[in-house]
Amino acid sequence: METKKSNKVISLISEKENIRLDKLLSELDEIPSRSYAEKLINSGNVKVNGELKPKHYLIKKRDEIVVTIPEVQESIVRPVDIKITIIYEDNSIVVVSKPPGMVTHPSYGHYNDTLVNALLFHIKDLSDISGEKRPGIVHRLDKDTSGLIVIAKNNKAHQKLSNDLKNRKIKKNYLALVKGRIKENKGTIKVPIKRSQKDRKRMAVGLKSSKEAVTLFEVLDRFEQFTFVRITLVTGRTHQIRVHFAYIKHPIAGDAVYGGKSAKNIKLKRQFLHASRIELEHPETGKAMVFKDNLPHDLNEVLMSLKGV
Repeated sequence: METKKSNKVISLISEKENIRLDKLLSELDEIPSRSYAEKLINSGNVKVNGELKPKHYLIKKRDEIVVTIPEVQESIVRPVDIKITIIYEDNSIVVVSKPPGMVTHPSYGHYNDTLVNALLFHIKDLSDISGEKRPGIVHRLDKDTSGLIVIAKNNKAHQKLSNDLKNRKIKKNYLALVKGRIKENKGTIKVPIKRSQKDRKRMAVGLKSSKEAVTLFEVLDRFEQFTFVRITLVTGRTHQIRVHFAYIKHPIAGDAVYGGKSAKNIKLKRQFLHASRIELEHPETGKAMVFKDNLPHDLNEVLMSLKGV
């Protein structure tokens, strides 16, 4: 697959101060890492108030920053022999268990190590509604979230699955370990979400320009410092589960972005969040289908250690 892109120009007025230029740039969605930000700065593609600045320049409030991401003449999404676990496959859909640490589709900094690269290698046909870089991708999971993803093999199936997601006909359940002890056995978190104005890589709760977001949860087990929960997504906003549980002061254990990283006394290298169950109507036959995925080894070990097993 080939795609041509023109220069991408990002303009912003800083709301922050006393932060290094390279660090500020690395917080933008379009810039995957601090090293890539440094490369852009050193190549003269970043101007602050119309001038070139070094990477260690300390940003001031109201600084005008213009970033030019150079044109990529040719970008090829290649099939790559990456092992994936296929839970189910027929002529219309594929259900895959995404491992932690894998990005769903190509983006800045991730070109050949994504689920899409693996799908192109293992699956003959994929839908193309979502564009050349997202063949078959109907929905996604965060990089460090593991579990079930449904893939469309043709455009008809893709459209039906997308409509069902929009109309909340597909039920998705997650298993999570959150910090602290939740008192209620069941609960509903209903707080609107929007992209953070302070950090474009984060989402935040808010009212103005926010989208409705509803999360249901049920407590499965309680420990001294943690609670193990089953989660049902009613809506599917970006980072919804992570933002909602941080909002109620019970961030997902291991979540470095939303306050769960400081989970002590457990060996956890990523956020404890796993897409464990999907219930859907088959896009061609209309048959009700349920797919399940057990906790992966790393999360199960943490859970067993808390139980003293």
